[in-house]
Amino acid sequence: MDAEADPPKTPTRRHKCSACYKQYKKKEHLIEHMKVSYHSFHQPRCEVCQKHCKSFESLREHLTGPLPKGNCAKVFSQRGCQLCLKLFDSPGSLIEHKRTCFLSPPVPLGTVKSPSIGSQIYCPDSIDENQIGRCTGAIAMDCEMVGGGDDGSLDLCARICLVDGDEKIIFHSYVRPQIPVTNYRYDITGLTEEHLRDAMPLKAVQQKVLQILYNGESIGKIRLDGGKARLLVGHGLDHDLDCLKLSYPDHMLRDTAKYRPLMKTNFVSHSLKYLTRTFLGYDIQGGTHDPYEDCVSVMRLYKRIRGQLHEDEGLGALIPSNFIGISDSWKSKEVENLSPDELYAISRSEYNCWCLDSRPSMSA
Repeated sequence: MDAEADPPKTPTRRHKCSACYKQYKKKEHLIEHMKVSYHSFHQPRCEVCQKHCKSFESLREHLTGPLPKGNCAKVFSQRGCQLCLKLFDSPGSLIEHKRTCFLSPPVPLGTVKSPSIGSQIYCPDSIDENQIGRCTGAIAMDCEMVGGGDDGSLDLCARICLVDGDEKIIFHSYVRPQIPVTNYRYDITGLTEEHLRDAMPLKAVQQKVLQILYNGESIGKIRLDGGKARLLVGHGLDHDLDCLKLSYPDHMLRDTAKYRPLMKTNFVSHSLKYLTRTFLGYDIQGGTHDPYEDCVSVMRLYKRIRGQLHEDEGLGALIPSNFIGISDSWKSKEVENLSPDELYAISRSEYNCWCLDSRPSMSA
């Protein structure tokens, strides 16, 4: 006689994250995931399957990596931009988009003693103080360092450049270090003793930079809380400001080395050279580093990220009307009764997205 057939197994219910599509056996595990993932509509997202990724690098791997998502990779290969990772309606629309997305490299200043690019250049002795007060928008800054100390490992600012959002130079100067230079790092900086012989003293450079960043405010009236301050864009800004011996309000800094979506999947910084090639489509720093070239590239990166359109897709409507304040949302036991979509609706990013800078209330 045949053995009695086993009853059919009931499939285990899985709890799927609405953002990154990870699945969990228990609802409480999904809730814990949502608490630490900080999903939001500001995250990089695949425009084919709508999956959220921690960074653009994660998204790029999802679309074009060694083990890409099959259907997403197929669609993206036909209608996706390799730089901004956007998806277009047709190959023709993609071709039209590439004309503006792929940029040409800026012309470096070089290391001539008195660089000049027509009316764009402001040399140390010819900055129009009235012009400083009329400048608006974000400022990009880059510094080049030489070495000090017995082994030449101490970074000393020897050159600085600031540009505005239109890629025009506001200020450029060679900087006289406060201690002797023991390594000019010529292969990287292109600088020699001759460049720094009549350079601007560091203290004078500090004053000029602060005047520009605080929109013409006199040094004695500068507010450390950021009043009248302008957004400062750069790559490794903490290091540049440290070498300049300057402080600046953290909330006014836009650093491409520390912005979460631009970092590696393990949240280690990419080089500016990598970011420029990957997101702008051209190479920099092929020889010596040029501060103007780096300034323009970092400003372009910032503007490209700032210009992204992130729509919340009406997520606010998913939050129950009797739900407590969002700031205390994860502390409430009410989350246990929320659906995956509702959990996503109350989730918030752990970083300030640069797209918010384009709002009228911001400085940029």
